Amino acid sequence: MNSEEWEQRVTALWADDTLDDQQRIDRMKILARNAPHPAIGAFELGGAFDSGGDEAEADVHYTAATMAGLDTVDPDRAAQMVVQHASTLRNIGRINEAIAMLRDAPDHPTTGAAPKVFLALALHSAGRPDEALRVAIEAVEPTLPRYNRSVSAYAKALTEH
Repeated sequence: MNSEEWEQRVTALWADDTLDDQQRIDRMKILARNAPHPAIGAFELGGAFDSGGDEAEADVHYTAATMAGLDTVDPDRAAQMVVQHASTLRNIGRINEAIAMLRDAPDHPTTGAAPKVFLALALHSAGRPDEALRVAIEAVEPTLPRYNRSVSAYAKALTEH
């Protein structure tokens, strides 16, 4: 199967609401073996495990995708994986790793403000609510039609003690 057909099958698999988590994982395992690149297959398989609630297994595949060079093979998926992998790390208690990953997340059109939103969640999980709120406000501020200067000042004041 060529890359375009593989991508179509992956898209269809994610869109199929009739599948339960295990069916999606089982089908993704097959697709991952036939991926155009091992990093892409590992990313998609990690996503299937993540979506299915098996974060520990998702971490294994996300790490494999990183090691296989996902950032050079597919920058769009790599940007998405930062959010997904960091969220997984937060869920399995590796909060400081999640925070570090999200702080270093690149700006990318496929993720928009999502890295900052997930950073806010990780900071909250780490018991840093003022910093979490500041990050969340700063993520939203650029979308406001007005009050930007005030909102920015209030956000900044949250962590200036």
